[in-house]
Amino acid sequence: MASAPVDLSMLREDLHLAEAGGFCTFEGWVRNRNEGRPVDGLEYESYEALAQLEGERIVAEALERFEISQAVAMHRTGSLKVGDVAVWIGVSAPHRDAAFRACRYIIDEIKHRVPVWKKEHYLDGDAEWVACHHCQTAPRASEAGAHDHEHDHGSCGHHHH
Repeated sequence: MASAPVDLSMLREDLHLAEAGGFCTFEGWVRNRNEGRPVDGLEYESYEALAQLEGERIVAEALERFEISQAVAMHRTGSLKVGDVAVWIGVSAPHRDAAFRACRYIIDEIKHRVPVWKKEHYLDGDAEWVACHHCQTAPRASEAGAHDHEHDHGSCGHHHH
């Protein structure tokens, strides 16, 4: 969890290991529209102690489940503007398939398990809290088969960045 912008090159540096033949990253950005409404920015709040602990558990699970060398995850809190990085996941591995699968697993699990709440600020001056985790209608990477698929988030109000 980070309450201010993070130097992503520092996060990436921890993943550049001699045994790693590849690196996969996911960056979630604040976008300018959600469900047809123009967005000016976001606020993220979290239960920081639990969010940190759960994030560490997710990374540890990825290290156990996939043949990867290292993984790093960061989620912002506080006020963010359109274009800001809200979440960053990086995975290094000897082979690309494991890096891609672990990266997907980590972001999906963060969205389901880490206690983070998102308040969208719209250009019309309105603001609204939207679901940011525990979308039970969405299949998680841990529940998905070996094939790629698109998530259907149903009516939980959450959309990936």
